[in-house]
Amino acid sequence: MLTETTTQLIVHGPYEDGALHGGFFPVFPFLFLLVLVALFVLAGMRRRRWHAAAPRREAETALGERFARGEIDEDEYRTRRAVLREKG
Repeated sequence: MLTETTTQLIVHGPYEDGALHGGFFPVFPFLFLLVLVALFVLAGMRRRRWHAAAPRREAETALGERFARGEIDEDEYRTRRAVLREKG
């Protein structure tokens, strides 16, 4: 049986009279395309999440700089940082 199948594939290729032998061949390109689309969608979602968090990171950085320069005390720093993290 295996020898006959191998001979048919070698002589006629995967197609014979428009019929497809091995039935799963069209599935693999579709699955590959599906995986690529999924990767692009996940990358896009991750990128949006990263950009959405950027203003909060900038605000926390500015707050940390003010604390480092001594413009605000530790209690005020912690309170404001908690408010920033609450909103995020």
